[in-house]
Amino acid sequence: MTVTAPAELEPAHAQIISATLPLIGAHIDEITTEFYRRMFGAHPELLRNLFNRGNQAQGAQQRALAASIATFASHLIDPGLPHPAELLSRIGHKHASLGVTADQYPVVHEHLFAAIVEVLGADTVTEDVAEAWDRVYWIMADTLIGMERDLYRSAGVADGDVYRRARVVSRVDDPSGAVLITVRPLGGENVDFLPGQYVSIGVTMPDGARQLRQYSLVNAAGRDVLTFAVKPVAAVGESPAGEVSSWIAANVCVGDILDVTVPFGDLPAPDGSRPVVLISAGIGITPMVGILEYLAASAPDTPVRVLHADRSDQTHPLRERQHELAAALSDARLDIWYEDGMTAGTPDSHAGLMDLAGIELPTDADVYLCGNNGFVQAVRAQLLDRGIAGDRLHCELFSPDDWLLG
Repeated sequence: MTVTAPAELEPAHAQIISATLPLIGAHIDEITTEFYRRMFGAHPELLRNLFNRGNQAQGAQQRALAASIATFASHLIDPGLPHPAELLSRIGHKHASLGVTADQYPVVHEHLFAAIVEVLGADTVTEDVAEAWDRVYWIMADTLIGMERDLYRSAGVADGDVYRRARVVSRVDDPSGAVLITVRPLGGENVDFLPGQYVSIGVTMPDGARQLRQYSLVNAAGRDVLTFAVKPVAAVGESPAGEVSSWIAANVCVGDILDVTVPFGDLPAPDGSRPVVLISAGIGITPMVGILEYLAASAPDTPVRVLHADRSDQTHPLRERQHELAAALSDARLDIWYEDGMTAGTPDSHAGLMDLAGIELPTDADVYLCGNNGFVQAVRAQLLDRGIAGDRLHCELFSPDDWLLG
């Protein structure tokens, strides 16, 4: 899917945005906090049935919204800045996977602008200022609405009609604690998808809320089943345990019926014409396993470097399958870093955190990177320092990716 350039701001609006962006930026956390308070107060069903309650509690979604709006506005007033195509594509696919539709954008607009006035004051948010920021919002919203309609059309569904009922046909408890769930749509049709894509899973929690989470697909396409891996998230410090991942691990059994979306996700599929480097940490291995499944089935002669970091061999998800797939390729090498130390008898494992120094990487490779925010930031910096072109570096995150936008 091609992301077209957004419409331009009128010169008068651009001047106002340029003058007020620092003020908005200085108060953006207050504005987004007030925005969500207002919107969920008026529409509590959105928090119960659409938004991730864990991200809301930790402020992650607020930071992501703030960063996306600021980045988009910055590009509109300075087209010389990097085009926000990656930002827009990522948001569009996430929205499509949640079934977001055009009629929800006016709801966001109403409460966002009320929050801006509440925080900055009516004396600051004059009619001209409100008009300029209103224009920024609707340029971004209209761009996303158009993208999401294209995604729904490509998926062969009506706008927002992405959920399908599917029966659990297999559950495998991985030694790492992850759970592999395989589902078959009740319609029995083959489900097409690209390597690295994900589905949203809808589950009803004990309090009646319907929470949605996205999980990468780890099987090869072309069959009538979908397999995804869920790693329960333990509570750490002030961060709560993963609400949906814990529920799935504790409750989902063979024969159960789940709500599963058609697949989305904007990682570009490797085409076998260039080497591939797959870099992951923890449960970030899942889209990489999906890509390995694809390469093993469709382009087994592709040169592949597989690099994975984990706390130990005991916490390494899908470890056996990763080794099997790497061995099935004619030109693949696997290197693993274990923070708690190397495993005896594993020649390609390293102690400590992932360090790319001394690791040979083809400069013309497509590089795929997935893990927690800190890991992705650190490794991304190493890759750029190594001369990997930014347009060959494809990142996937399992949390709101505001760090990419700074």
